[in-house]
Amino acid sequence: MEKKSLFLILLILGCAFWGISYPVTKLAVGDLSPDTFLFYRFLLATLVLCLVFAKSLKETNNEDIVMGMKLAIPLLVGIHLQTLGLKYSSASQCSLIASTCVVIVPVMKVAFFRKKVALKIWLAALMALAGTIVISLKGDFKISIGDVYTTAGSLGFAVYLINVERYTARRNLVPTIVPMFATCTIVTLIIALLDTSANWQPDTNVFWMGIVYCALFSTAFMYSVSNISQRYISAEKVAIIYLFEPVFAAFFAFLILDESLSVRLLVGGLLIFGATIISEIKIKKEVVPDRNEPTKD
Repeated sequence: MEKKSLFLILLILGCAFWGISYPVTKLAVGDLSPDTFLFYRFLLATLVLCLVFAKSLKETNNEDIVMGMKLAIPLLVGIHLQTLGLKYSSASQCSLIASTCVVIVPVMKVAFFRKKVALKIWLAALMALAGTIVISLKGDFKISIGDVYTTAGSLGFAVYLINVERYTARRNLVPTIVPMFATCTIVTLIIALLDTSANWQPDTNVFWMGIVYCALFSTAFMYSVSNISQRYISAEKVAIIYLFEPVFAAFFAFLILDESLSVRLLVGGLLIFGATIISEIKIKKEVVPDRNEPTKD
């Protein structure tokens, strides 16, 4: 099997892991502070990745460490804020709002890198914004704090994806993976130590099972696969594959948490899904024949 085909399969599998992580995290954290949950999640993921990438770890240099730290900050912001969002919003709703990062990326490229963006991207951005409003806005025209956290987390993920795209074009990102998650571990430890409500030894198996699942599958596995896959698959195709995440999240939120799929959630989800599809469609320009060119009889 070609590496490209293998990574396509691994990415779809990883999106399933990501989707499942939404209801798993919501169930595991419950009424507890998410800070210790994130610390244990990143700690276990870092230890596992140290074993997986032991050979690359020996060859890691200062540039790899610095690059890993730069990638860690926006990634941690995204994960931390979306974990907070899960405490106040449903898992399926958070996953749909989080998927807007695919459309946010090109808009941020215009704002910060002055890159020209096609008209279809602006259309997609407006559709995604409309979808987020439909999902988030309640009957009293108020947006929950959970939706605000999740939307802000999407901005963090967008910055992370842009940096991954930029760095992948310059070098191999494998040596940066362990430093990236080690940085996340250190930062979440500091945040947890400052959190007076943090519980370091929750007396619940669901919490620890959630740690193991999220550390191994939705963190160590998926982020490693997504970083390496961009050596073989274009960023546009990777973005399309990410569309599987909210589908898996909504399905498993229904199975695990018995969450209902409201009309508002379905309409908003369709708008976001359609926006992402529009943003990735390649429109071929019609070739106009030269009138001076001789025609065939």
